[in-house]
Amino acid sequence: MTYRVLVTDEIDAEGVGLLLAEPALVVDEVPTLPREELLARIADYDAIVGRSATRISSELLEKGRRLKVVGRAGVGVDNIALDTATALGIAVINAPAGNTNAVVELFFGAVISLLRHLPRADTSMHAGRWDRSALLGSELKGRTLGIVGLGRIGGEIATRARAFEMNVLAYDPYIPRSRFEALRVQNSASLDALIEQSNVLTVHTPLTDETKGMIGRRELARLPARSIVVNMARGGIVDEDALIDALETKQLMGAVIDAYDKEPLAADHPLRKQSDVLLTPHIGASTTEAQRNVAVDVCVAVRDALLSGELSRSINVADVGGQWAEVEPALTLARRAAAVGRAILATQGARAIQRIDVRAGASLAAARSALVASAARGVLEGTVEQERLNLINARSVAQARGIELSTTETATQDNPYTVEVRLGGGMQEIAIAGAAQPGASARLTRIGAFHVDIQPRDTLLILTNNDVPGVIGKVGTLLGEAGVNIAEYHQARLAQGGQALAAVSVDGDVSETIRESLLGLPDVLSAAVVCFHPG
Repeated sequence: MTYRVLVTDEIDAEGVGLLLAEPALVVDEVPTLPREELLARIADYDAIVGRSATRISSELLEKGRRLKVVGRAGVGVDNIALDTATALGIAVINAPAGNTNAVVELFFGAVISLLRHLPRADTSMHAGRWDRSALLGSELKGRTLGIVGLGRIGGEIATRARAFEMNVLAYDPYIPRSRFEALRVQNSASLDALIEQSNVLTVHTPLTDETKGMIGRRELARLPARSIVVNMARGGIVDEDALIDALETKQLMGAVIDAYDKEPLAADHPLRKQSDVLLTPHIGASTTEAQRNVAVDVCVAVRDALLSGELSRSINVADVGGQWAEVEPALTLARRAAAVGRAILATQGARAIQRIDVRAGASLAAARSALVASAARGVLEGTVEQERLNLINARSVAQARGIELSTTETATQDNPYTVEVRLGGGMQEIAIAGAAQPGASARLTRIGAFHVDIQPRDTLLILTNNDVPGVIGKVGTLLGEAGVNIAEYHQARLAQGGQALAAVSVDGDVSETIRESLLGLPDVLSAAVVCFHPG
């Protein structure tokens, strides 16, 4: 199978080369396209890779009927309609680490330039002046740096700031205390507490509803007098009007701004008139090395998503909680166990699944969210009209249908790679369990109360029957005469002479006619057919 990839916005050639090297990928490189032209072309592609110049709107995503992946060569995804992509099951992949060093180096270069008046010094020298006495600056040493957001970039800034002998504080309620300790950074209990102690304040967070306007008039007023504010993250985190007022009243010594509410910055914008502001045109990631790094990172992730279904780098997929290769067998198991449970409940008259609960062994505890999403996918496949149903949108589709989703932290079984899926519909409930060791095929180990050992592959027949002699032979004969080859046959019973369950893995399809013939056999009580969807 081949996939078509549209690459735009001048992605670095080293990254594009990784896509071009794959025989299964057909790659079209184009310059940044006008909106209408892109809308007209997008239906032909399975993936699009770009930077910030191309807006990935809801309209574009909806027209991209084949789209599976959107790749962003950079960190920010505010040019992508993320909610729409998630609802449509389109993976959104960015490159959060590749430009870290570029931003960190720009931060220190810009702040030192502001403190030492380097732009003015350079301008005066080129103008033939020698303004040494007017260029008295100040140092980083001894200043207190307050970092809002202790992620990759914030963490690297903290590390380098210590080399400048700065005092380093940070505020990030989403980062564990252990990271603060490892970086030797003081953990501020609140944003206000951080601001009140910082004479260099820098923000390194995404632009969200929570962070928009985070640094406004109130916050700027609480800074120590003659402080510096830096925004190299996203425009809108620092209120520009409030910043201008704080600069004009000399509450602040100065500011460094690389990201703006509206870009490009208007020629008559008031920030351009502030002599104590160092402005750069959103060049935080604009180094040769950073552009190469983010291009390679995103192209590798897009390639793997298309060719092997590797979605661990997708920012809108359920968190797999570890290495994809370690978790993937468990995801397959959860999905197929749910499909088996749905088919069995259907034979008991429960057509609509109302509850899905997933229990995971200790080694899979961190992947519970992804396991629930995979189980929801297994329940919904073949029952909903959804062009793309995957780990990205299965939870939201299930919840929209009124299905209650839940997880349990650990299973009672000894195997740390155990997965149990419990489904409920009306008064009916069933639990399907299995084991999913990394690098091995998933196997079902329990169906309801019956202990089995079978690989859920291709097509699985689940039969219940009276535990009497001859049933296995009759089932085998009927399937053989119908041209259905048996791969595995596992018979289980609770007690001699009671009810038994057969899990029969077969090659190919089992028609409704064959299922009805099985039901017509003496002592066969029920028959469910599960055809596992590929992928």
